[in-house]
Amino acid sequence: LPNILLYLGPRLGLVPPATEDPNGVYAVNQLALTALDGFSNEAHDTHHPVEHMAYYDEQKVEAKRKAKDYVATRVPKFLGYFERVLKSEAARGGEFLYGGQLTYADLVLWQTLDGVSHAFPKAVARLRATGEYEGMFGLYERVKGRKEVKEYLESERRQKYGNGIWRYYPELDDE
Repeated sequence: LPNILLYLGPRLGLVPPATEDPNGVYAVNQLALTALDGFSNEAHDTHHPVEHMAYYDEQKVEAKRKAKDYVATRVPKFLGYFERVLKSEAARGGEFLYGGQLTYADLVLWQTLDGVSHAFPKAVARLRATGEYEGMFGLYERVKGRKEVKEYLESERRQKYGNGIWRYYPELDDE
């Protein structure tokens, strides 16, 4: 996925033009990779903490422990990181992660946070309610509210969460 984004980003206008910001594509890619690491890879590992090929039912005890740590420490860590990015000079105003414009990093962050919100709805709602991550959740709502994203979400092309990366197991969410 990251190489596909790196290829398509400039062609779709989802990174700053290289003539204006020669390193922008790499900064955007780093942000996308960080979102994929924290909100996709680590989220998936909560229900496969021991072996990726073993069934969830075979590792429930370990999954509970992993998920507890993930929602208590890792999700806030990544939310905080992206909150700081939005406040940084590189974000140019805090509406988007980089360069003051929508990039594929914003889209990746939205998708991965949406998946984590499906897998851990109580935990994400609790973190959102703290008010510590207003910029992040503002970005989430801005991306979700974009015309193209709304059309996609309402279309049949949108696959439901379930057996993929983001699975909802009530026993792994906040108690």
